[in-house]
Amino acid sequence: MPRRAPTAVRTMLIERAAAMLGRHEPVSLRSVVAGTGVSTMAVYTHFDGMPGLWRAVRQEGFARLEEQIAAVGITDDAVRDLTALGVACTENALSAPDLYRVMFDAATGSEDATATATTSAAATDETFDALVDAAARARAAGRFRADIDPARLALRWRAAGHGLTMLVLGGVITASTARAEAETVATALFVDAGDDPDRCRRSVAAGWAD
Repeated sequence: MPRRAPTAVRTMLIERAAAMLGRHEPVSLRSVVAGTGVSTMAVYTHFDGMPGLWRAVRQEGFARLEEQIAAVGITDDAVRDLTALGVACTENALSAPDLYRVMFDAATGSEDATATATTSAAATDETFDALVDAAARARAAGRFRADIDPARLALRWRAAGHGLTMLVLGGVITASTARAEAETVATALFVDAGDDPDRCRRSVAAGWAD
């Protein structure tokens, strides 16, 4: 078997652990390396043991989400930006479903739940802040009413997207159905927050198109 680069081994172990957790399989030092061609020592080399691997799994998920969020360009249309940030969250989930499940599931069976929960909370705050900032810019631009709380609006939008995403990952609905529903939900949320319906629909469509 060809020798993997250290980075490739680390990524492989993270993704393998996430996949096993997603399937609710028991994950141990031996099972996570079984059939991979690397020894149990690799877990210590790259993560200093299983607790470090648990932390790395969630950190990797949020690192990828942060990259996707950072790639969303800021424009003078804050409603478009808010939509596009939600789309980025969904695309990140669909590109790495196992990691996504572990990111938001505190009951993954890890032996280091307290540490991983703390890591998740901090990372969630960082990615969520981008949505809050976009909602605040939309309010400052007069798109949303002055009495709108950007954090609460961002939470509703993120929660709606998360719910639809989990339905896709669970095979309940298709990705195309989720997109159509997400556009409807976003438009309803943002119009209720004070945006002009026609202008809102254009901005939401642009957020999905970019």
